[in-house]
Amino acid sequence: MPGHGEGTLLLLSGASGAADAFVFLCVGQVFAGVMTGNLVLLGASAAGAGEDGVALKVAVALGAYFCGVAAGALTAGRRGPRVRVLLGAEVVLLGAAAALWGLELVTSYGDRLGLLALVAVAMGVQGRVRVTPTNYFTGTLTSLAGRVALRELRGGDGWVLGRLAAVVAGAAVAALAERWWSPGAALGAVVMAAGALVLETVPYRGGRPGPGKGKPRPDRGNPAGAV
Repeated sequence: MPGHGEGTLLLLSGASGAADAFVFLCVGQVFAGVMTGNLVLLGASAAGAGEDGVALKVAVALGAYFCGVAAGALTAGRRGPRVRVLLGAEVVLLGAAAALWGLELVTSYGDRLGLLALVAVAMGVQGRVRVTPTNYFTGTLTSLAGRVALRELRGGDGWVLGRLAAVVAGAAVAALAERWWSPGAALGAVVMAAGALVLETVPYRGGRPGPGKGKPRPDRGNPAGAV
């Protein structure tokens, strides 16, 4: 069984995949947490490609994500149960988005922009929960592929692969929910983020602290100093 650290990372990775899939499918052609993808979409939109209004959606996502990261950074700089505070804020934001969507209160383009902002702020906050990234994975995949090529795999690489698989699974959950019961399309991200909060709240009795603490690991791609 994984320690709380690995369990939290898996659940947050799944929440990231679910949140991005929900926003992409329900808001349209934009991401809540993958800012590299949004920058690419912004460039394509500036060149006249893609749907109308994508540039505005990307601008909202970028601004909201920035606010979430900034709020998370300020919280991380204070004493106290920082991880639980950040996860609690994320769950509230994702829960609000899920409620608005599930109750069919999102009826206009402006409403969709507000929904996008809520989820993007949540993803920005999540980006500060752990040093190990849980909402962007290019660096994680690059590091893992390099170690595979050099035959330098490490004991924790199974969990690295698990986080990548969790993103795919989370996105699949959101996509299936959107197809079969659209009002529940945002619930997967909420449930997984709430699960991570529960893990961080329950005292861990293992002999070692979970991953995400202490010295950075090779797959970590967040040098900004997250919690």
